[in-house]
Amino acid sequence: MLCRLQGRWLRSPRPRLRQALGVLLGAHAAGLPWWGSVVLSTAALRAAVTLPLAAYQHYILAKVENLQPEIKTIARHLNQEVAMHARQFGWSKRVARLTYLKNMRRLVSELYVRDNCHPFKATVLVWVQLPMWIFMSVALRNFSTGTTRSEGFSVQEQLAAGGVLWFPDLTAVDSTWILPISIGITNLLIVEISALQKLGMSRFQTYVTHFIRALSVLMVPVAATVPSSLALYWLCSSLIGLLQNLLLRSPGFRRLCRIPLTKSDSDTPYKDLFTAFYTKFISRK
Repeated sequence: MLCRLQGRWLRSPRPRLRQALGVLLGAHAAGLPWWGSVVLSTAALRAAVTLPLAAYQHYILAKVENLQPEIKTIARHLNQEVAMHARQFGWSKRVARLTYLKNMRRLVSELYVRDNCHPFKATVLVWVQLPMWIFMSVALRNFSTGTTRSEGFSVQEQLAAGGVLWFPDLTAVDSTWILPISIGITNLLIVEISALQKLGMSRFQTYVTHFIRALSVLMVPVAATVPSSLALYWLCSSLIGLLQNLLLRSPGFRRLCRIPLTKSDSDTPYKDLFTAFYTKFISRK
């Protein structure tokens, strides 16, 4: 019966949603309870898809960081050259500035091509992870609301008895708010760890960080209104994302992934993180 149900949904006109449904049904077909299927599916997708992409993102960003001294040298020489031509040909400040910016963009772009590390490549994680998160969320919502039904068999019925601990019914909201609050705390930890990594953030980066903090807080009441299966997925995804963030700070793991060394790398990243966290949130009180 489960195979017939899975086959029906694998013929869905939406390929990405079909894949998400297939992952969840496949994990459950292996004999796991539904809460275990959600946890295992999340961990498997994170390990197989987002972790390699996150390592690639760090690889690109490390190469871009190592180019900064060369970029600064080029900028200094180009500035001198443009100033000399401005005096020679009587350029206005506006013309000199536009000439500098045009040539600087071209030279920097040539460096990125030379080292095959255009910063846009570092965004591939977002373009893969966000749709995956959305489709998995939609799949679990469809399961929890009883959308999937075949020959009187409903996944919703199994989800209603497939929970654990304080959320035995995965189709109901978590009335204790433990899952929603845990999601908010985990997401805020991810944001703060990322913020502590960045020294001297620009105004734009500061605004983006504040925006993500607000989204993390907003996720708490949102998670309190959705089925527990969805909240459980969001919590597992956030927890694994937090562990992934910490893992990518490990010098040994970075060497394993062949991520280039940079000046900002530390031999004691976790100690440095604890010190920065203590200084920012505890010692100043």
